[in-house]
Amino acid sequence: MILHYLQTSPIAQALAATLFTWFMTSLGASMVFFFRSVKTGVLDFMLGFAAGVMIAASFWSLLNPAIEMSGGSWVPALIGFLLGGAFLRLVDMILPHLHIGNDLSESEGIKTPWGKSTLLFLAVTLHNFPEGLAVGVGFGAVASGLPSASLAGAIALAIGIGIQNLPEGAAVSIPLRREGMSPGKSFFWGQFSGMVEPVAGVLGAALVLVAVPILPYALAFAAGAMIYVVSEEVIPESQKGQYSHLSTIGVMLGFAVMMVLDVALG
Repeated sequence: MILHYLQTSPIAQALAATLFTWFMTSLGASMVFFFRSVKTGVLDFMLGFAAGVMIAASFWSLLNPAIEMSGGSWVPALIGFLLGGAFLRLVDMILPHLHIGNDLSESEGIKTPWGKSTLLFLAVTLHNFPEGLAVGVGFGAVASGLPSASLAGAIALAIGIGIQNLPEGAAVSIPLRREGMSPGKSFFWGQFSGMVEPVAGVLGAALVLVAVPILPYALAFAAGAMIYVVSEEVIPESQKGQYSHLSTIGVMLGFAVMMVLDVALG
């Protein structure tokens, strides 16, 4: 019965897929038990790889299908894309958060007395929400019956997000460990940052099921939100040090991996 439900329910499929992406975040975060620190160049490469996957997924898995679903019209994709970026900008301005590597005095959003761990968690949660939303919308699109949406394509997107979550989990937990946090607590915050993805995935799938006409807009919205995160946080963070060339190589490889996954499986 459970297998039949997974085969027929896009919400169950989105939940299973985003539980996988959360697991990959946890797997990456578990590296903190084996490494107290990681070389800056390696961390920059991992962040760049994650950015490349997100950029490729935004086009191949989200924007391109949105245009195809609109009969080749770019209008829904443009509107959804800009709304996704605008929404993330609004949340970025309001939600209290702190990017990894910054001092508490550099926290963004509404000022609060919350501690550094809470603010770091909120920053990564803000980062991960668009990823879960994208996976959920992808599976919801399959259920809509449109020829441009395929189950293989939705699975490819989930695999791509999962792959980039592996280094991303490490990129959260290991810097926390380097700042003096215990291994257990560093792992907790690292894996907990991916918990929002199943919530966003179920929300995305349910949203497009009850409002099929908004599907192209929803796909493009998720793409815009991801591109905002990449350009506002991931790439700038990876380019701060002296290993920017490794970050750039990571972006290229991450993009290539996600492109191959989407074209081969989708």
